[in-house]
Amino acid sequence: MEIHVCFIGVLLVLLALLHIGFPRYFNWEQELKTLSLINRQMLIIHCFFIAMVLLLMGILCISSATELTQTSIGRKICLGFAIFWTLRLLIQFFGYSALLWKGKKRETFVHFLFAFLWTYFSAVFWLVYFKN
Repeated sequence: MEIHVCFIGVLLVLLALLHIGFPRYFNWEQELKTLSLINRQMLIIHCFFIAMVLLLMGILCISSATELTQTSIGRKICLGFAIFWTLRLLIQFFGYSALLWKGKKRETFVHFLFAFLWTYFSAVFWLVYFKN
């Protein structure tokens, strides 16, 4: 399981870095103009902290895969990760409208790619937790 935890760590670091391009890709300069200052800043700040959590989670998985998979505290941390990614998987289907991706090839591909990733992350962390 260590190799899977390490691999997830690499994916999480890449996902965190992907957030750097969000403002440009999603055209936030124009799109967020209509929001109040507090809502605009909350969105940007929350995006930053989501990226930071992904980065730190990824670094932890890369640097401490053995501890996460072999120790009691590590498995408890994996339980937290399992819950987090399982909830994220549910949000993928019940939090986002299907109107955002249905009938659009690229968006459908991305939707199911992320659903696969969240399923993989969830399964690995649940397996680590229940391993012992």
